[in-house]
Amino acid sequence: MVRKAFRMSVHPGREAEYERRHNPIWSELEATLIDHGVQHYSIFLDPVTNDLFAYAEIDSEARWQAIASTAICQRWWQTMSELMPVNADKSPVSREMREVFRLDAHATRDVPATRDVPHAPKA
Repeated sequence: MVRKAFRMSVHPGREAEYERRHNPIWSELEATLIDHGVQHYSIFLDPVTNDLFAYAEIDSEARWQAIASTAICQRWWQTMSELMPVNADKSPVSREMREVFRLDAHATRDVPATRDVPHAPKA
């Protein structure tokens, strides 16, 4: 599984419409995402900056990239283009993010409790 995170933004004053269009997304778009190996996909809105943070878990980068060439994705981008900054092809302007920390609680439960952990210096 590949974990992806990226940022986009929504135009000021268009946040409610952006959220409305995602609840729910078109069933055909949902099916396309699933058919292309998307396991989990969440988008979060920062109401102070209008930044969108998206997180997806996908089967492969190639299958994820193939979504962009589907007719349903092209139509979705066209309808969303009035709500957010877009590129010339109407895809959302986005910036990939690099993971710098991850906690998997289920994986750490099997680790003995006596791990070497740096401690703060004593005062």
